[in-house]
Amino acid sequence: MIVTNKEQMGIIYFAWHGKAQEQMEISGRLKAEWKPFAEQVLQEQKPEGLSGLSRLWLRDDLFVCIKLPYVGRELMEEQLLELGSQMKQDWEQQFVNAVFGGNVPELSLHAGVSILDNGIRSEQERMYEGIKQAVIHGQSTSATERGLKRSTLDQILQGRLIQPVYQPIISLQCGTGAAYGYEALTRVPTQRWFDGPLPLFDFAAEEGLTYSVDRLARERAIECSTGLSSGQKLFINITAQIMQDPTFTPGQTLLLLEQYGLSPHHVVFEITERSSIEDFASAKKLLEHYRSQGYEIAIDDAGAGYSSLQSIVELKPDYIKIDRSLISGIHQDEMKGHLVHTFTELAAQMNISLVAEGIEEEEELTFVKALGVQYAQGYLLGRPRPTIC
Repeated sequence: MIVTNKEQMGIIYFAWHGKAQEQMEISGRLKAEWKPFAEQVLQEQKPEGLSGLSRLWLRDDLFVCIKLPYVGRELMEEQLLELGSQMKQDWEQQFVNAVFGGNVPELSLHAGVSILDNGIRSEQERMYEGIKQAVIHGQSTSATERGLKRSTLDQILQGRLIQPVYQPIISLQCGTGAAYGYEALTRVPTQRWFDGPLPLFDFAAEEGLTYSVDRLARERAIECSTGLSSGQKLFINITAQIMQDPTFTPGQTLLLLEQYGLSPHHVVFEITERSSIEDFASAKKLLEHYRSQGYEIAIDDAGAGYSSLQSIVELKPDYIKIDRSLISGIHQDEMKGHLVHTFTELAAQMNISLVAEGIEEEEELTFVKALGVQYAQGYLLGRPRPTIC
């Protein structure tokens, strides 16, 4: 087959994996039913808009070969991943329902993709290498979905597509209800693969890109913070993991602040406890570096994190943000009241300010204010908005 610069050959590999195949009945039905099923589906449900579809069977493994219009390798790979992911989901559900009457534990259809390399001279070598790469790619249960997630993450990073929103933090002690500051929260542009910032950060960690996403979120929070007054604080989330990232470069935030007419005195870094801080000595050293420049530090999610009390004692933050799980219904829960009261006593002894998160009812607000909590945020006091106002 001659491939011109206007088309390229792609391969989608399909194979069944899982311990369920050790059962003779399931293994036998797979051998008997899988190939006829796939052949029929390919004949009846030919992928729309694609030509040159052919297939190759190696035992019970199927390789679907497709001609792709040449639109650049990156876009072609994304198109192939989309197609492979959709075919995998549709075929797996249709097959197990038709043959087994529903889901079979520890049995799943894997899919992998590859684009044939034009740099290999022999057509046979090209096909062999393409098949090999598709098989390698398809060893993971969710290889095609993971590829699409990575493509989406790359687009977010390259296009700087993170959008910050700002939720007010209100002073409870001055009597005015004025905004003491704003927490910058991350929003993602698409809900298909990441339905919020946590899945985005979790996947970035798996891909070794935690610092890249964290830095972009921090930069966008500062870039869009127009309207912050001279006396207000901008609370910015950072993950504990970036402190150990080899690509972490201190000083970048300071340059950005200067560019937008702000200073470190405006910024409070919130250390989120999605996972525990393993090296407190390194963390303290880094935080002291920030403090020496004028930044302040907050421990987020206190009362719900992996090591909140140890973090407070070791890091001696300027603020403790009490997790919403302790604030919700606090006026009706004696134990929650005792716990937050303990936080107020600890904070007073360490000269730390408290922020109650997740305030949604007037009774909650009245209760935490009576306990001596200095600041609060939540939907009752203001929802996240795209601008500071």
